[in-house]
Amino acid sequence: MPQTQKELSLPFAHDDEAPDLAVIKKQLAIVSDFQIVADIFKQLGDTTRIRIFWLLCHHEECVQDISALLAMSSPAISHHLRPLKNSKLVVSRREGKEVYYRAADNEQSQLLHKMIEKVMAIACPK
Repeated sequence: MPQTQKELSLPFAHDDEAPDLAVIKKQLAIVSDFQIVADIFKQLGDTTRIRIFWLLCHHEECVQDISALLAMSSPAISHHLRPLKNSKLVVSRREGKEVYYRAADNEQSQLLHKMIEKVMAIACPK
């Protein structure tokens, strides 16, 4: 379903609708909030991590299966999973000797998944 121009616009379209500059200045001063966002986006600044994250949004997998699906070595997959897990985008569970990974059930993961799917739908040729 196509979105209207209003849905695609920035938070304010006209100067009379602009948020109070004092509120914006106060928020800009909280650098730690922006660092958290930067750290999350940094995790998805790598094609392999995006592919792993997208896969884990759809299906729980172990390192060996992810490795086979992406045609990469298990150590390389583990290398990419570590920062995704540290940023709380991915969670794991142990079953015997095997560790299974999936996307975390939190608002950040859900939003990033939606963003990836929307960007792919808009930008990727069919």
